[in-house]
Amino acid sequence: MPPSDGRQRFKQYVQTLQDDICSALEQLDGKAKFQEDNWQRDGGGGGRTRVIQDGQVFEQGGVNFSEVWGDTLPPGILSQRPEAAGNGFYATGTSMVLHPRNPYVPTVHLNYRYFEAGSVWWFGGGVDLTPYYPTIEDVIQFHSTLKRACDAHHPKFYPAFKRWCDEYFYLKHRQESRGVGGVFFDYLDYRGNLYSGPNLSGDAAAYSQQVGPVTLSWEDWFAFVQSCGNAFLPAYLPIAERNQNKPYGEREREFQLYRRGRYVEFNLVYDRGTIFGLQTNGRTESILMSLPPLTRWQYGYKAEADTPEAELTNLFLKPQDWVNWVPTP
Repeated sequence: MPPSDGRQRFKQYVQTLQDDICSALEQLDGKAKFQEDNWQRDGGGGGRTRVIQDGQVFEQGGVNFSEVWGDTLPPGILSQRPEAAGNGFYATGTSMVLHPRNPYVPTVHLNYRYFEAGSVWWFGGGVDLTPYYPTIEDVIQFHSTLKRACDAHHPKFYPAFKRWCDEYFYLKHRQESRGVGGVFFDYLDYRGNLYSGPNLSGDAAAYSQQVGPVTLSWEDWFAFVQSCGNAFLPAYLPIAERNQNKPYGEREREFQLYRRGRYVEFNLVYDRGTIFGLQTNGRTESILMSLPPLTRWQYGYKAEADTPEAELTNLFLKPQDWVNWVPTP
């Protein structure tokens, strides 16, 4: 059983994380401020949505907090946790997507959440990076920061959850990764299964089976999620700071808008947070704040050979061991 104050403690943590992230992002942007909307959900709960627009660094982005409850979980979750059927549920968490203005600054996503349904409980979440003109140094730094946060709790966490992230943020209809990954996990509870996704023949499942269950308490998993959440700012801010003033032209801007189209496709077709929010009658404006303000689709686009645009697809959008990356001879 979770502790009696577990809901309140996780709620307080993600609210504090939302505050810390928003404060740091406003300082980085130097122009725009987050606007906050507090909302109530029909059926129980509510949240606070914070959106930043038309800034020097961030064209648009949102950092959400939500706390919702209801009579039953949606089918997509019950298929993974059938023992939760017949119980009311409680869910709280924070989610964030940032769409920078400069094409050299990556889009980034974060989500950390906690669920209870009767005696059933679990943690989930993750963070991933979606660059348009990446550098190896930025990607290594992002992954290395996440690895240190994971390693503080178990040496198998980063390789397990990095693999799951590569699997999850994948556009099957494009046969293409959304970005350069990060970490992703779900249904972390007393059973200790590192992978609980649908692809039982994939690399993430195979690695999890090799490691076996990692049995941790509620307190241990909570501490792990806090480490991951607290790693976001040191993982992302240096990348944004290094790239925010790089010069760019129409070519780079058009490619950024084209690649943003992939982000829209993923969030509307595959993203579980979007699906959960819509299935539980969440606030639509808050759910869809993850979408970019501008994007474009181009029929039959192909990058020219030996260009940065081609390098994105040929190198960066293929799962790599980024922490130990070395160039191919």
